[in-house]
Amino acid sequence: MNPEQNKGFRISIAPMMDWTDRYYRFFMRGITRECWLYTEMIVARAILNGDAGRLLAFDEQEHPIVLQIGGDRAQDLARATRIGADFGYDEINLNVGCPSDRVQGGNFGACLMAEPERVADMVCAMAAATRLPITVKHRIGIPGADRYEDLARFVELVSRAGCTRFIVHARIALLNGLSPKENRTVPPLRYADVYQLKSEFPHVTVEINGGIRSLESIQAHLRHVDGVMIGRAAYEDPFLFASIEEKLFGNEPKTRESVVAHCGAFLEQLVKDGSNPHRLTRHMLGLFYGQPGARAWRRLLSDQRFLKTSGARCLEHALRQRADERELVQV
Repeated sequence: MNPEQNKGFRISIAPMMDWTDRYYRFFMRGITRECWLYTEMIVARAILNGDAGRLLAFDEQEHPIVLQIGGDRAQDLARATRIGADFGYDEINLNVGCPSDRVQGGNFGACLMAEPERVADMVCAMAAATRLPITVKHRIGIPGADRYEDLARFVELVSRAGCTRFIVHARIALLNGLSPKENRTVPPLRYADVYQLKSEFPHVTVEINGGIRSLESIQAHLRHVDGVMIGRAAYEDPFLFASIEEKLFGNEPKTRESVVAHCGAFLEQLVKDGSNPHRLTRHMLGLFYGQPGARAWRRLLSDQRFLKTSGARCLEHALRQRADERELVQV
């Protein structure tokens, strides 16, 4: 079910390199059915020249799911878009927000905000390659193009090219001198710029991103924009999305134990296939964030020796140890 059609707004989990892989996405589907999931950013040339099956495969349970692509050549992006559409994604997103040196070296990501006409050409080529929505995730600006007027011009040009949704990280991206981690925290948040964007461009869909960590802040932002994207909080405190599912979408409350049960069969198959349970369990460390017994849960699920000896029963054992620690704390 498409949450936009249901409620008129969208909540999503940000694409995060090394984090939002298929194992994380499967885990999150045990918590939320309504929120939109994203792949990690995948470079268009990797899709064209690499193992597309390995890069793009996902479980049907992951819908609705967005493929995020990075690149700087319209032709490559169009071809990668066609391939992504054939794999069954619900939407294709262009990364114009990543500030890392590696991404800049490929001449894509946030540095493309200096060339809105070029981004418009790329979006136009992508839109011509599929009937799926083409969306753009970007910053509010970069050095030399960090005024609201620059942001508005970017959105105006790119929307004309066929972009249907703008996911706006409400910080500028500093392309020199800061790490990607620092770029997520050091530049000040300018939520008002994103609100103004929606006000002045009512015909486009605007989703806000950056520093949003609670249900209350989500509800506050939804009074001004069409959607909210959660980044690091979705990884550090994934069960936040159980509250979102219940309070915003009106669905039945989840329990952490039901999430563990959801992951159990998937983990058994991983072990049967000879894969390391850590591929899944590393994403589950924050499931009991802020709860008694969380330390035991994290300790065991990050212990490679424990995972190796426990195999498919590691979640069951960790749940029991977490309960024992909780009882000691409460005594």
